[in-house]
Parts: sequence; structure tokens; C-alpha cells
Amino acid sequence: MQRLCAWRWNERDRTLRLFHYAAPQHFYPLAGRLWPWLAVLASALALAGLWVGFMVAPSDAQQGQAYRIIYIHVPVSWMAMIIYLAMAFWSVLGLVFNTRLSGLMTRALAPTGAMLAFLSLWTGALWGKPMWGTYWVWDARLTSMLILLFLYLGYIALTSAIEDPRRSDRAGALVAVVGAVNVPIIYFSVQWWNTLHQGASVSFTQSPRMASIMLTGMLLMSFAVWIYAVAIALWRVRSLILERESHAAWVQQLPEVQAHRALRGAA
Repeated sequence: MQRLCAWRWNERDRTLRLFHYAAPQHFYPLAGRLWPWLAVLASALALAGLWVGFMVAPSDAQQGQAYRIIYIHVPVSWMAMIIYLAMAFWSVLGLVFNTRLSGLMTRALAPTGAMLAFLSLWTGALWGKPMWGTYWVWDARLTSMLILLFLYLGYIALTSAIEDPRRSDRAGALVAVVGAVNVPIIYFSVQWWNTLHQGASVSFTQSPRMASIMLTGMLLMSFAVWIYAVAIALWRVRSLILERESHAAWVQQLPEVQAHRALRGAA
């Protein structure tokens, strides 16, 4: 009985610690400590991935040097989908638990997701021209990725148009949750429809269909983009927290806020 009670108290403590960081005043310093280290790590991984992909890996037997676009195209495409799922996750938390941090994290993720979705389409077009003979076709994979970009832009436009923060967060959360249906469509489109886009070269259920050195370069770039997305979201959410909580006492006591106030007074 004592062990059961102790286990329940431990589980309760873990839950309370998780919700502790759901408050902006507790998450703000944590994000400040994490994002610089993550940015440095992402930069190091990106340099290593680009070196392996563009300098070490051999050319492809069929695609020649043109295949090297995958070291950018594949990681940004993966991350564009993952970020939208992360937005949907934070949106569900916000709708269910009404946490203030959820809407802020969703807003912080959206611009990076939109940028990566655009890069996916752009690099895909550059890859498609030598491979397919055209920059664009209304292919299932390409069209669903274009819809993802529109979902990102729609979320940003909607949340920016509504002045009330709570109404804006709730409307944006609904868009993020409903739009998440598009992500599995993107991923499985090459299996469900006959498309020009090639199938996945890396799968959790099958052996990779590329040389190990090529796979190493692509995984390094994928981790770099992943960590970059986390770092930039943490950096951006700090700015959003300061903007949203500008009148809170804990914000006024921050050293950076007091320093900024002192500079404005001196000017």
C-alpha cells in the first residue's frame, strides 16, 4: 500500500513539473537557456551534413550530380510536415487544457514551417526540371505540399487578423487541427496514387535504398533542420511571450526589459 501511494505521488509530481513549464514565466528562462546551444548544434550538424553530401558522397549512377539537392529537399520536406503536426499537438493542448503557452508555441512554429514548405516546393522544382523535364506538375505529392504551404499562410493570416489573443489562438488551433489531415496525405500520396514523384528512399519498415555515405549526409542534414526548427521556435516564442505578457510584473522585472527601458530613458 505504501509503495502504491509513493508511486502515485511520484506520478503526480512529474505531472506538476510538466505543467510548471506550461506557464510563460517559467518557460521563458528555459527557452533562453536552450535555444543558443541548439542553434550552435544545428549549425555544426548542417556544416557536417553539407560537407558529407556535397564533398564526400559520390555522384548518383542515374541522376548524376543533380541528386545532391536531396540533402536540402528531403530534410526540409520532412520538417515541414513534422512542424505542422507539432502545431496540431500544441493546438490540442490549448483547446483541452487552455494553457497560455500552447497558442504562443503554435504561433512560433508557423513561420518556420511555412518557410520550410516553400523551400520544399522550390528545391523540388529545381530537382524536377532535370529529372522530369518540368518544374511543376499537378502531382499528388506536389499538390498536397502546396496545400500545406497555404495552410501555414492561412494560419498566420488568420491569427494576425484577430486582435483578441484568446479568440485568435482558438481560431488558429482549429485550423491547425483540421489541417493536420493533409500531412498523412502528403506522406502516403506516392503509395495511394500513380505519381511522378519517386517513392521514399528511407523507410522505417525497409532497408534504405541508397549508399550508406549518402544516407549519413541526409540524416545529418535532417537532424540539423530538426534542431534548427526547435531553436528558432524557442527564440521566437520568447519574443511572443514578452509581447503577450508585457504588462505582467515578472516581465517588468526581467534584466533585458529593464536595460531596454534604461536605454530608452537615456535617449
